[in-house]
Amino acid sequence: MKIEKQLIDIIIAGLDKLGISINNKEKDVVLQATRKEFDGDFSLVCFGLSKYFEKSPEETAKIIGDHLLTEEKFVDRYNVVKGFLNISLKHSVWMNELKEFKTLLSEQEKMNKKVMIEYSSPNTNKPLHLGHIRNNLLGFALGNIMKEAGNKVSLVNLINDRGIHICKSMLAWQKLGNDETPDASGIKGDHLVGKYYVLFDKYYKKQIAELMQQGVSKEEAEKKASWMQEAQEMLRKWEAGDEEIMKLWRMMNSWVYQGFEQTYNKMGVQFDKFYYESNTYLLGKDVVEEGLQQNVFFKKDDQSVWIDLSKEGLDEKLVLRGDGTSVYITQDIGTAVQRHKELNCDDYIYVVGSEQEYHFKVLKLILQKMGYAWSEGIYHLSYGMVDLPTGRMKSREGTVVDADDLMKVVIEEARQKALEIGKREDDDDDDLYRKIGMAALKYFILKVDPKKKMLFDPSESIDINGHTGPFIQYAYARICSLKRKAAEEALNSKDFDAEHLADKRHLEMVKRITQYQSVLLQSAAGFSPALLANYLYDLAKEFNQFYHEYSVLKEENITLANLRLFIADKTGEVLNKGMNLLGIEMPERM
Repeated sequence: MKIEKQLIDIIIAGLDKLGISINNKEKDVVLQATRKEFDGDFSLVCFGLSKYFEKSPEETAKIIGDHLLTEEKFVDRYNVVKGFLNISLKHSVWMNELKEFKTLLSEQEKMNKKVMIEYSSPNTNKPLHLGHIRNNLLGFALGNIMKEAGNKVSLVNLINDRGIHICKSMLAWQKLGNDETPDASGIKGDHLVGKYYVLFDKYYKKQIAELMQQGVSKEEAEKKASWMQEAQEMLRKWEAGDEEIMKLWRMMNSWVYQGFEQTYNKMGVQFDKFYYESNTYLLGKDVVEEGLQQNVFFKKDDQSVWIDLSKEGLDEKLVLRGDGTSVYITQDIGTAVQRHKELNCDDYIYVVGSEQEYHFKVLKLILQKMGYAWSEGIYHLSYGMVDLPTGRMKSREGTVVDADDLMKVVIEEARQKALEIGKREDDDDDDLYRKIGMAALKYFILKVDPKKKMLFDPSESIDINGHTGPFIQYAYARICSLKRKAAEEALNSKDFDAEHLADKRHLEMVKRITQYQSVLLQSAAGFSPALLANYLYDLAKEFNQFYHEYSVLKEENITLANLRLFIADKTGEVLNKGMNLLGIEMPERM
């Protein structure tokens, strides 16, 4: 926020006039928003400054406050609470801040970093599901926020297109598919492949049960079941480049990619670059060899390669098998090194579920120990599981809620809610219901801190009176309607006076609007779309209360009416910009 920076500069200049030379301005001049129970706009923390004055924090605060009142036209009044100097700014300062307010950051405010965000990372043996929705929405929204904060962002997707799970779908299709294709069956490609993944599990479990009836232990039955043995043989053939297996793999993967693309388009997410595990799974062996030479890794008697992370509170971690084959961390090490050569970023953000926290701690530690300075920028954006009111999901058993199906549900919920409140069916607007339904889904997920587990309730998410995306959309649509009516009455100028901000509710609206840039930067720095999402709800809620209490079109005082209209206009600008960054479309009519 520009006003905050101005106040910091004024305080520092005031300290200079008082003969106080600050060693570390960023550390010692700490300004924060005043807590709601106290009078003030900003609070200067005076505990650290008191050492320069050789007085108590309370006495230090009073000296600085008195000086600001006598020397500056910026400050209206102050009060001291313990070691905090609570500063209230003049109404003219806030009025100027409102008139000059822009959602775009100045060049000086921009972060100017290079950032990679890896998100989505689906397997090609099944459709995207509810967990992927949270992943995709987080990654894309954070990418938008980081770009808006002045960073150069690369959005990448590492497709997990190889491994035993892929072979399971392929084997089941070979045995049961009768050459079924998406076009012939009318089934979306990723859904069709997912169907055979579920069928594999069904027949595999049947074989296990039959072997156990013959007296074989469960553990042994899981290994001896013919379908599992055939899937493992298929994987060996794939790694050997068997042409027939490769042809089947390419065909079924192409079906999945077409399905994924449709889902991504419906979800409204995009990528700058795709990586494929089939191209990266051999990466990392050279890096491990370098690590051996640096004594970062060590070999055991079976020639397997390990790293000892016990000093870091972890354990020994395998990085290469005794037969020379890779494990998952080997690939991630190699991919990370390759990406840095390609992208040369400051931050590498991985949007991956919380169950992988250990993996990313190990990855970062290994790269740090190998001397890669850029590894300090690795950040695991960990997110919790998403449950539905009906419970958890299991891919192998076919109980997963597909992303496509869930998007249909929320759009239909939007339609039904509209009909319940009296909207006539002949007023049907499919695009509007799509926007409302997708806003319900996206906002409900993004408002929750990523690290927290969450319960997604489609019915609750669509509530136009709740803490929801449609609530914010409705506030925006109300503002658009107000502006259309005001244009007819020529209420559209900046002709208003600072004296009107003596009314606390008007001043609070101005403060809330002008917090936007600060919240945007906090969201970017903290890798948290939830900060922006909750700010937008608070702004919409505050505006609805303001609009309910104060008339615009019926206000006889023209300058006051202009101020209220300007507040509405800037509120709408912030809501539209902020929700767009979250990937949410804002209809002008509802």
